[in-house]
Amino acid sequence: MPWERKGVIVLGHRGYMSKYPENSLLAFKEAIEAGADGIELDVWLTRDGKVIVMHDESIDRTSNLSGKQKGMTLEELKRADIGMGEKIPTLEEVFEVLPKDTLINVELKDVDAAKETACIVLENNPERVMVSSFEIDALREYRKYDRETTMGLLIDREEVVPLILKLKEELNLWSINVPMEAIPIIGLEKTLQALGWARSLGLRVALWTENDELFYLNDNLAKLKGLFEVIIANDVERMIEYLRRLGLR
Repeated sequence: MPWERKGVIVLGHRGYMSKYPENSLLAFKEAIEAGADGIELDVWLTRDGKVIVMHDESIDRTSNLSGKQKGMTLEELKRADIGMGEKIPTLEEVFEVLPKDTLINVELKDVDAAKETACIVLENNPERVMVSSFEIDALREYRKYDRETTMGLLIDREEVVPLILKLKEELNLWSINVPMEAIPIIGLEKTLQALGWARSLGLRVALWTENDELFYLNDNLAKLKGLFEVIIANDVERMIEYLRRLGLR
């Protein structure tokens, strides 16, 4: 199983977003070139039923055009420049350009994209895919079409924690995907307890953050050693080097 490895798995958050346009084919390719095991990306459904890669609900922040992708066609979206001449990719294009053994974490931003995403995943070596979402209903919808692909529950609020055991069984969860922001919010000790509890349930842990500095601040990541399997980082080269120093790569 590609997600079960000896060392910690490093995924490029929206590709190599600290150096290249986020969620672009260039950022994905450069993350792999830099040594990442895979990439994390976000998907939405267009007005004409295509699965495209974009983080926000609109293309305003990350492109030279504006509009919400759910109200636009793929043809309209392809006119946008997301930086360095890159265009908004479709999920199929990501699978086409990356090596067949590249791990791909597909985050569902849009429950309406679940069915079409499942169809694409199942046609493209699904063993190397993790599907994740903050939206429990999106994960439930995805599971209607694909029961087997690795799945992670993204955690962004404490209220979700009591639901984890039930959701593990219902959704066949592989992991909980936990923000490093938990440490400044609930404290290191509570974070350690929560991760230990999740692992006692047989769940793996993927760590992510909006701000990579939280990995390194006060040696936070080193203090969580042994409690995580996956890191989703903006700067993959810095993370790989750090994990090597910790003996985790």
